[in-house]
Amino acid sequence: MTNRIQGNLLTTAMAVMPHTDVQRAIDMALSLDVPFWPQLPHYSYYEDMYVQAGEHFPGIILDMENRTLRFSMDKFIMELEEALLHFDDPVYFDVSETYSVVYHRFLALDLKDRPAIRGQLEGPISFGFNILDQDDRPILFEDTVRPFMFDFMAKRINVQLARLKQINSNAFMFVDEPGLQFLFSAMSGYTDLKAKDDMDRFFAQIDHPRGIHLCGNPDWDFLLNLDLDIVSLDAYTNAEIIASYSKSIKRFLDRGGVIVWGLVPTGFEAFAGEEMPSLINRLENIWNTLSANNIDRDYLITRSMLSPATCCLVNPDRERTVELAFAAVKQAAEIMRDKYNIH
Repeated sequence: MTNRIQGNLLTTAMAVMPHTDVQRAIDMALSLDVPFWPQLPHYSYYEDMYVQAGEHFPGIILDMENRTLRFSMDKFIMELEEALLHFDDPVYFDVSETYSVVYHRFLALDLKDRPAIRGQLEGPISFGFNILDQDDRPILFEDTVRPFMFDFMAKRINVQLARLKQINSNAFMFVDEPGLQFLFSAMSGYTDLKAKDDMDRFFAQIDHPRGIHLCGNPDWDFLLNLDLDIVSLDAYTNAEIIASYSKSIKRFLDRGGVIVWGLVPTGFEAFAGEEMPSLINRLENIWNTLSANNIDRDYLITRSMLSPATCCLVNPDRERTVELAFAAVKQAAEIMRDKYNIH
């Protein structure tokens, strides 16, 4: 594992935000130690994470008026050759200004003095689960589409990472994979052995540093044994489950991995029901369990970052609770850095 990502309770967040004001969203991202370019689907459907991932993907049918993203096998066959002809063209695989005003405004910032910056792209598992073909079948199950989809997404991630490294040499990428929690369900129709082979081949194509972000509850053994530098997870909701995977967590940390602990809820009701001591205590309980299972606490903290627990687009107060959650993450980091003598 090649890793230049710091831990030391630095703060970051997931990219999907409820804002409609681009600059306000960027300012919020910049308020954290490791900033990122926000994805703002309420600002424009082009800024939706699935739409952005689908730019130039052959067979995609984007309906901006109805805000839908579909797939046609006939269209895929027609457009595949054109896509393959562009496989060495980084501009073709980058996120265009049409598909993200936010990304290009972020790229124009001076961020070289930050400890790191981060980009993201929807991963192939989640993209393949959510994009349906003409028969309402997820394209993940299309044997003629799936291999190309993994290669296509890997190319897009590498191109974005190279672009971000031009403005900060410690840039890294999240592959956003909420679909991993459904991967091994009886209904998925996609075996764990096939998924492991596909994901190993996928990450073998992706430059370091790279990781996965998800808010759900996947097979943690599967996830933590992938060749990742960083994993971002919802520790607020899944605390007890995550703590029970101490062996896999130890192996991941021993390889130099970093864990981003999603500490602060962003949902209106959950956030209102918490205080700072209860949030910190919830995370420290996980660390206590891991320490009791042969994981050195001091080392764990040096390989840890903090973030909100999830993204949230549906709060009645729109961006207010999300912004309060960002501030709470910063406060928690200050308290815990002082407590554990992290400077």
